[in-house]
Parts: sequence; structure tokens; C-alpha cells
Amino acid sequence: MRGVKATPLVRKLRIELPIFSAPMGGGTAGPALTAAVSNAGGCGVLGLGGVPAELVPELIRETRALTQRPFGAGLLLPLLDPAAFEACLAERLPFLVLFWGALAPWVDRAHRREVRVFAQVGSVAEARAAASAGADGVIAQGFEAGGHVRGTTSLSALVPAVVAAVAPLPVVAAGGIATGAGVAAALAAGAQGALLGTRFLASPEAFATDSYKERIVAASAEDTVHTTLFGVGWPDAPHRVIRNRAVREWEAAGRPPPGARPGEGTTIGKARFGAAVVEVPRYSLMSPLGSFEGDPELAALYAGESCSLVHNVRPAARIVRDLAREAGRALARLAAPTVPRAGGRTRRRGR
Repeated sequence: MRGVKATPLVRKLRIELPIFSAPMGGGTAGPALTAAVSNAGGCGVLGLGGVPAELVPELIRETRALTQRPFGAGLLLPLLDPAAFEACLAERLPFLVLFWGALAPWVDRAHRREVRVFAQVGSVAEARAAASAGADGVIAQGFEAGGHVRGTTSLSALVPAVVAAVAPLPVVAAGGIATGAGVAAALAAGAQGALLGTRFLASPEAFATDSYKERIVAASAEDTVHTTLFGVGWPDAPHRVIRNRAVREWEAAGRPPPGARPGEGTTIGKARFGAAVVEVPRYSLMSPLGSFEGDPELAALYAGESCSLVHNVRPAARIVRDLAREAGRALARLAAPTVPRAGGRTRRRGR
């Protein structure tokens, strides 16, 4: 799109814009969202982390039925069923995003099938390890991000450091980005793309309940909390969520450890995965998917600090177009030459 130049990564993936949707797990980033982002010129990424392996081929094929453009898929290594990984390779996706674990065995297997691997990381050391393991690119995730958060460094400090550490590998920035200005800042810092989760979660295409999306629109950065509270299914993995009743009751109880938390062991609802219906226990890692029936005030409402910048639920294609237009304008302002003014001041040429 006009004003946003194609980066080398954009050209390599044969997409139009350096805008990626995050692989929000459990199927939150499902076929509808992934295809909508790709059809708009960005690159959608299916969120297959925690999805039963038998459903993976179906979700990939559903996405292909909705778009002829490139898209990827994201997998969480601590939750990975090897059958799900093999299904992604069998479908010959352009790339996979792997997060939170040792990469080398998975990278080798993917490369044998001509599938690229991008490693999501939270530190420079982890980025270097990913490069050494043969990753084709790195997604640098800042501490501001929603969902599971690997590192402790803000995006503005992390991106340029990772770019320098792994050059010439492409770097994509993730965490706290929800506007075109944020995309522009990531590109100006050396990233070749920006990956957004919270902004795309507030879209009709995201597979999440309407009440969850409404909470994101109403929330601010100060309403989020970085915690390990929702660890049933994946313990001791830090994550950022909106502070809801589950969080407040746990804080009021003195932040007790697992086994002593308020209401622990109870069920807060149920969700459907294909033909299977599963019960959702309190403090489960599962967010309110589109099939969730229960109390969202007791569920994990993953959201990044960028929720302060999300003011509406908008179609994913509109979000992509708005981001590209705003990013182009921001980059143009940065590139505009200045000329001296009387009195030593400067002004931008053309004004």
C-alpha cells in the first residue's frame, strides 16, 4: 500500500504489507481472521497452540478455502503434539511460528519439507539461540504483549538489539502495537514487519466471545496484569491478562499459590473443539473462545497494554488498511526533509 515500502521479508513471503496477525492460541486466530488479514494484503497466522492435532488439517484447509494468499501457523512448543507439527508440514505452509522451547529438532524437520520457521523470542540471548538453531527469522516480543510473554524487556529496547544480534535474519516486532504509528516505529527500529494480537482480537473474525472483545475495547494498559495465575494446563508460564474478578479475588486473598486459590477445582464453563465439548476449570489457560459458554469474569482474558489504543471492534480487513495508511503517513513525516526557519527554527518542507 502507498507509503509503506515492501521489506525483504514481505517480498520473500510474497505478501503486500509488513503487517501480521498474531497466532493467538486455542484457535482464537482461526481461519476467518487469518484469511481476512491475508486477503487484505497482510499475512494471517493461524493460532494452533493447544488445538487438538486431529483438527489442525481441517483448520488449515478451511483457511485455504477462504484465501489464495500466503498465511502461516503458530505452535506452542510446551503444548505441542508432534502430530500437529507433522500436519502443518504435510500441508506445506509457507512458514511456522514456534514459541517457548528448544527449536533445533523442529527447525531441521521443517526445513527438510521446505517450510520456514520463525522463532518468537523475548530476549537477545534467545534470539541468538534461535539463529544458531537455524531459524529463518525472529519475532521479538516485548513485555507489553498480551497472552504468554517470554521476556521482560520493552519492545522499544528489544527490537533494535535483536536486529543487531541476528542480522541479516529478518526480525518482526510484536507486543504493544495497535496503530499505524506503532507499525512505523517498529519498521524505523529495523524490524521488517509488525505482528499484532490485541488489535486483531477486537475484530468480528476473531474466534472469541463478544463479551471478551468488549472488555478489550473498554480496557486500558493499567487494567492489565502480568501474572502466572491462569496456569492450569501450562503452569509457571507468565502471561498478560485483563484484571477481572478472578484476578481481583486472588489478589484480595493475598495471592495464594496453586492449590490454595479461591474457587480452585471448580468449573467455570465449557467450550467446544470440533465435536468434543470440554469443561473449563477455574484458572485454566483457555480464554473465552467463540464456543465458550460460562463466566468470562473467571476466565483468562489475554490482552496486551495496547488495549489502551483499541477503541472499537472492526473488520480485520479494515484494520489492515487503516494500519497501512497510518503507517505510511507516519513514515512520510519521519522522512520529510527540514529547511531552516528565521530565528534558527526548522520547518518540514512542503508545509
